[in-house]
Amino acid sequence: TTDDFYEKENDFFDENMPQTEEVTHRFYKSLLTSKFRAELEAKWGSQLFVIAELSLLTFRPAILELMQEENRLSSEYTKLKATAKIHFDGQDYNLSSIFPLETSPDRDVRRRSSAAKWAFYKNVAEKNEAIFDNLTHTRHQMAEALGYQNFVGLGYARMLRSDYDAPKVAIFRQQILDHVVPVCTELYERQRQRLGLDDIKNYDEEFRFASGNPKPQGTPEWILENAKKMYGELSPETKEFFDFMCQNNLMDLEAKDGKAPGGYCTYIGDHQSPYIFSNFNGTSGDIDVLTHEAGHAFQVYSSRFLGLSEYQWPTYEACEIHSMSMELFTWRWMHLFFGADTDKYKFAHLSGSLLFLPYGVAVDEFQHYVYENPFATTAARNTAWRNIEKKYMPWRKYEDNDFLESGGFWQKQSHIFNSPFYYIDYALAQICAFQYWSWEQKDPKAAWDSYVQLCQAGGSKSFLDLVKLAGLRSPFDDGCIKEVVTDIQSWLDGVSDANF
Repeated sequence: TTDDFYEKENDFFDENMPQTEEVTHRFYKSLLTSKFRAELEAKWGSQLFVIAELSLLTFRPAILELMQEENRLSSEYTKLKATAKIHFDGQDYNLSSIFPLETSPDRDVRRRSSAAKWAFYKNVAEKNEAIFDNLTHTRHQMAEALGYQNFVGLGYARMLRSDYDAPKVAIFRQQILDHVVPVCTELYERQRQRLGLDDIKNYDEEFRFASGNPKPQGTPEWILENAKKMYGELSPETKEFFDFMCQNNLMDLEAKDGKAPGGYCTYIGDHQSPYIFSNFNGTSGDIDVLTHEAGHAFQVYSSRFLGLSEYQWPTYEACEIHSMSMELFTWRWMHLFFGADTDKYKFAHLSGSLLFLPYGVAVDEFQHYVYENPFATTAARNTAWRNIEKKYMPWRKYEDNDFLESGGFWQKQSHIFNSPFYYIDYALAQICAFQYWSWEQKDPKAAWDSYVQLCQAGGSKSFLDLVKLAGLRSPFDDGCIKEVVTDIQSWLDGVSDANF
């Protein structure tokens, strides 16, 4: 993000990618009105036409300049985060490299490093808030130009959601509140007791054990060698896939100054190659992000020959089933990375996946508030976030951090800025991944065969049709969340975590 040449390249794409939408728009119109539609649908299935119909609801040439502005603002936010310099105890850190200090066994180091990170966000809050104001207004203008009341409907159409809507998602959030939040409250109480603290503060939440969080016991190169062994043993399909990734240098894993934060998988169509991007920082998150993004990469590698670019990836909530499930399917090899701390890692990983759910739905509820109230002030927006946070995460205590106490936490979440309504997808997918975890405990071969079939199907079906194909239960089914969480809670209750 600090290289002038690549900044100009990025600017070019921000400006010109929306123009390709116009071509795609014309193509989809022709497809839907083709006299050969019946034959085309018989060959390719109905999902292509569902995608075409939804896509036509998201674009007209009149919004081209607004789309360019949205891209520009999104890139501005990413660069602002990527160029962060956080001064702490005589050294400079970025948003990736500061995290290990935030999980230090020394509580004072945790408190001060967390405060230093949030001081960065407070210092750039005015810029972040201006970017988000402009993004919100730009998206609202697009929605109005396309005939929507606000951006919520347009946002759902852009996410190609064809078999559920906002009211259904609201019921899902309520189920998380009813069945997951109480279990998470108990987990934080167990953590408080393990740590011997009077209270869990926000800077304690990620520090799970008094003996220290589990960490991979080697360098990034060592992690990659063990990952090759793991994927070589998991299945013939994963061996072929991961060898391909390694031989063709399709992973950029380590954190670097100026590198955009976060992790993702993308696809290089001309070479039919997945590509993994991440920011290793020496924590257990390095293994989480590698297996997570490898799940995405394995899926697109498995479906790359389906013949339609629309089918290479499914919609995002289905994509996240592949990634979150891969994190759990690889549990049998975690000893390669964590040694004696393997059981500690598994407890932290499974409980952490559960603890994520309230935050995931909080982000989603906040986004609905934002786009249903596009002209809310920054102060009103921050207040809304803090109230939603208290609802889903009642354990969160900010001590004397006025920026966080007044509702600034959401400003760190890139998805809120760059990918509106892409967050509930993680929560929906996590419920499906938990089902694979339970299934794998009882019948590993059947669970894995289902997973491979799901990956091979790519985006040829809608989310709920893919869930059905895999033999999983819809997260929207009444009682599904309660049943899934009961399985996870039972396993966690059977672990003597006080011994870690």
